[in-house]
Amino acid sequence: MAHAWVAGKAAALDTAIAEAAKLLAASRHPLIAGLGTDVAGARAAIALAKRTGAVIDHMNSEALFRELDVMRSSGVMLTTPLEVRVRADTLLLAGPELGEMPELRQRLFEGPRQTGADIGVERRIFWLCPGRAVADPRFGGTTAEIIGKERSDLPALLATLRARIAGRPIGRARVSSSTLDRVAAALKAARFGVAIWSPAALDALTIEMLCGMVDDLNATTRFTGLSLCPADNAVGVLQTCGWTTGLPMRTGFGRGFPEHDPWLSDSRRLVESRETDCVVWISAYRAAAPEWREAPSTIALTGRDASFPVSPLVHIEVGRPGVDHPGVQHLPLTGTLTAIEATQPSDTISVAGAIARIASALPGVGERPC
Repeated sequence: MAHAWVAGKAAALDTAIAEAAKLLAASRHPLIAGLGTDVAGARAAIALAKRTGAVIDHMNSEALFRELDVMRSSGVMLTTPLEVRVRADTLLLAGPELGEMPELRQRLFEGPRQTGADIGVERRIFWLCPGRAVADPRFGGTTAEIIGKERSDLPALLATLRARIAGRPIGRARVSSSTLDRVAAALKAARFGVAIWSPAALDALTIEMLCGMVDDLNATTRFTGLSLCPADNAVGVLQTCGWTTGLPMRTGFGRGFPEHDPWLSDSRRLVESRETDCVVWISAYRAAAPEWREAPSTIALTGRDASFPVSPLVHIEVGRPGVDHPGVQHLPLTGTLTAIEATQPSDTISVAGAIARIASALPGVGERPC
């Protein structure tokens, strides 16, 4: 069974590696995007970017940067999923999504709790603006009270709710004043309250409003936040970029040192403006293809079943961390980097292994153009 393809035709892995190295060596402005890989794959990708003068960007950078903006400008208070499960007696869910990992939702709301079991307090859940098509408002045996409907109403609802928590008057709102006052009183009475959101579903200003509400509630009670991490080891790659380069993703090495610019190094913008002439697309956790419809010469390191609008010139099947090979990745349930074992070990090459072989096949790379 083939594990590599060149120009759409099955090829030996060595042939695909050599062709990928040839494309990268000829590129004047390469881009390493997707970056859905474990820590070893991320380190290898960053090392390849340094050598070739490439830009690195994760497929979920946009969601991560929304939270980074809030963290840098006003700060955030965060807890871990385990703390939510065993301690939280009041939950405030914000927005239409609860993350991209079904197991996270399951483990957040099921299992033993200390708060409630010890003091006889029933967990209360308020869900702000989940959208009209709510699949299931029940969470671990507790039915969430839905406040507001439309996703677009969430910023205004948060503003009015935050005003009532602070005892400030409000004008007309889509939710009745009595409901807002009741929810505000419940949040202020929480023994351990948690606001939960997905950065993939909210903009930076809405996240900032929610975090500001958490700060306000901490004046009288214990309240914190939980951000549901984007998929594809986005936080693990972010942390790897941090300790390796001192900067997050959307960093380029074209001048021989790392330069971070969220707009200039946006992978979508680079492709659509045709500023990049070679893309290395990495997606090891799932067979995901980039969203853009036109692309320059592409080297794909993904699962076998990835469907591309335009076939990549080189496609190398890579193994999934934790399935085909062991690795280290960010585990959302604990909020830490964790070693994972292979559940179905195979001989499929890892992202780190594929990149290492491509790098070894590169000819000597001279100075990059400014």
